[in-house]
Amino acid sequence: MLATSEVMAQLKVLKPRFFEGLTASEVASVIAPAARRRFPAHFVITREGYPAEHLFLMIHGRARGFCMTPAGDRIPVLWFPPGEIFGGAAFLSKIADHIVSTEAVKNSTALVWDRATIRSLGTKYPRLVENALLVAYDYCVLYRSLHISATCQTARQRLAQVLGNLANGIGQKVTEGVELNVRNEELANEANITIFTASRLLNEWQRKGFLTKSRGKVVVRSPEALLSGNV
Repeated sequence: MLATSEVMAQLKVLKPRFFEGLTASEVASVIAPAARRRFPAHFVITREGYPAEHLFLMIHGRARGFCMTPAGDRIPVLWFPPGEIFGGAAFLSKIADHIVSTEAVKNSTALVWDRATIRSLGTKYPRLVENALLVAYDYCVLYRSLHISATCQTARQRLAQVLGNLANGIGQKVTEGVELNVRNEELANEANITIFTASRLLNEWQRKGFLTKSRGKVVVRSPEALLSGNV
């Protein structure tokens, strides 16, 4: 299991939004009581409708949030790469249920705080609560943008909006641009288009130099160009 020093070294690289404004010693104090949990690929970490009793911070791997339709289909709604939190409802004074389920997409590791511990830490370090609220706010902004695009835009515009928002929200900066660990199927579901249409548009944008793609990964060279509609 990872030692605190190893976790601190990873967090220094990841720069989680959850720890913004905290000193290194304060971050060390926050992670000290956290459990280090490993989750195999496809393991469902949290379940929709069950009490949010824990807060999770991904430090390795990737997870996705999804909802179930009445027909039993999974609808992906959010991705959680290393550095992102989920289960923020654990901060609330009244126990609330998870509104989505969360599944490890690949073998993953997370820091996990139980509800009593994270609420106590939130009292000691109010910036943690503020950061969690800012993360939730960003997800609301993302949902608003996606909802508007789903009702008012073409398939091309919707996919461009999804890619641009994901790149700005949860993408990882690399030399070539912004990297997203996301599959064509997930992008198609998010943009409410067919996989064929998503693949065709991604191939077109790769030829034009807006992005490069490989299996399970897209590197967006210019999120601004996608969001502006100049594709």
